[in-house]
Amino acid sequence: MKTNKRCPRCGFEEAVYRNPVPTVDVIVEVDAKGIVLIRRRNPPHGWAIPGGFVDYGESLEAAAVREAREETGLDVTLLGQLHTYSRPDRDPRQHTISTVFMARATGQPHPGDDALDAGIFARNRLPQPLAFDHAEILRDYFERRG
Repeated sequence: MKTNKRCPRCGFEEAVYRNPVPTVDVIVEVDAKGIVLIRRRNPPHGWAIPGGFVDYGESLEAAAVREAREETGLDVTLLGQLHTYSRPDRDPRQHTISTVFMARATGQPHPGDDALDAGIFARNRLPQPLAFDHAEILRDYFERRG
């Protein structure tokens, strides 16, 4: 979306673009126990796949590893990308585009960063409510994993 902004001092008019914000989410598999989810400290509340915003100058892969560590305390090994989700209303705060990674880790997750809680959950015991479009993402993940 393009708008124009005029400088109040000199009157120069400049084009300003409003673009979606890149994010990552990381579905972390822990041994054969299940996947890691965090309970969010900040709105929108609920349980979520660990993830967050990509920093300027950071690759998607580096952001995924960093966000997983910050929110769960786990060092992950990325297995690959699941899909990219871009529906404009997927995040009620702003238009985000999330690239979702699959990863493996060992150990017990501990909440960090903006997480109130973290746990390992089996497919048939996912906590509710799930934030954002994470129910859709997890449905896609479990279908792909069989």
